[in-house]
Amino acid sequence: MPLNLNTTNPDFETAFTRLLNAKRDNEADVGDVAAGIIADVRARGDTAVLELTAKFDRVTLSAETIRLSESEIAGARGQCDEDTLDALAVAARRIEAFHRAQMPSDLDYQDEDGVGLGMRWQPMDAVGLYVPGGKAAYPSSVLMNAIPARVAGVERRVITVPTPDGVLNPLVLAAAELAGVTEIYRVGGAQAIAALAHGTETIGAVDKIVGPGNAYVAAAKRLVFGKVGIDSIAGPSEILVVADADNDPEWIAIDLLSQAEHDEVAQAILITDDAGFAGLVGEAVERLLKKLGRSEIASASWRDHGAIIVVGSLDEAPALVDRLAPEHLELAVADPDALAARVRHAGAMFLGRHTPEAIGDYVAGPNHVLPTDRTARFSSGLSVMDFLKRTTWVRCDADSLSRIGPAAITLANAEGLEAHALSIATRLTKPD
Repeated sequence: MPLNLNTTNPDFETAFTRLLNAKRDNEADVGDVAAGIIADVRARGDTAVLELTAKFDRVTLSAETIRLSESEIAGARGQCDEDTLDALAVAARRIEAFHRAQMPSDLDYQDEDGVGLGMRWQPMDAVGLYVPGGKAAYPSSVLMNAIPARVAGVERRVITVPTPDGVLNPLVLAAAELAGVTEIYRVGGAQAIAALAHGTETIGAVDKIVGPGNAYVAAAKRLVFGKVGIDSIAGPSEILVVADADNDPEWIAIDLLSQAEHDEVAQAILITDDAGFAGLVGEAVERLLKKLGRSEIASASWRDHGAIIVVGSLDEAPALVDRLAPEHLELAVADPDALAARVRHAGAMFLGRHTPEAIGDYVAGPNHVLPTDRTARFSSGLSVMDFLKRTTWVRCDADSLSRIGPAAITLANAEGLEAHALSIATRLTKPD
């Protein structure tokens, strides 16, 4: 059974703190294995990648076949249902429009001392987009990772996707083509991360790696950070729904299960101000679980990590939301905008009774790659900003340097950095 809490109970704070600190990711520590794989790929390049792919994915490749050809990608499109391709196109159009609206402007101005100041945004040269493979692949994630990189102006957009037993979802390739991916390699796991970070004879190194993966992928991303940039270390999916009693209990129940079906360690939490409604939602969850194709997964998630929290008033909800800092936050209440204005920490918010989180996973437009495991307290979802870097610039002439230079000389001397001070002072005493 899910955890049932009530803010009026004297032990609520203890129980809620336990919920916050509960460890959900039950993967074993695989850091040493990932480190060994990375070292092997660095030392032996393609040879190591091909051997590891044969070992873990049970598929034999060569340096000539590890990269998917244009004809293979085009052929995959022909295996896809036309309606699904049309839906992918709708999603791609909306995702691109939202991310184009995020593009920042350069800064260029002169301050009151006559100093020219500015900032210029430029895209990275190359990014690696990791895509989980096999039958349980997510073409929507291809769009969410690749389209922002293309919009940002990244020229080289590389996908690595494992093909266990040779299986590759054709929709993944169709999505990659639609999103403008420039290279696709059929390799996954820590060996793919190592190849993207360090490069091999066939796979060129990139500047940043984004995208979710299993525990080995997550561990490898941690280990290569610094050599390349990474987006985040993705944890199990989570949803927090704040709902009043004017909702249909089944709507709220299926919203909770929409994340529970992802993984046995996913988390779904309901906050409501009506104990009777909470009971109805719980009953609806049990009914709906019997109908789901992924019932076993969703049941384990709901049983082991789900929670229903009853509050005396929805005014209490924002403080609890901020402590949970959820990946996804649904506000199914009469005035969602007012409640949302009081929330500081959430990866993405879905406002109103007709905005299920699932719409954001596919076609709403904002990115569905979001911070998990309470990291929304200090991080944000994927955006074009993840594929851009900024460079500041300064322009002084003799007059402006004479105005601000003395203060810099004083500070340099205070820090004992004589050459710093002299590099400015010589220009003040001997102007060009």
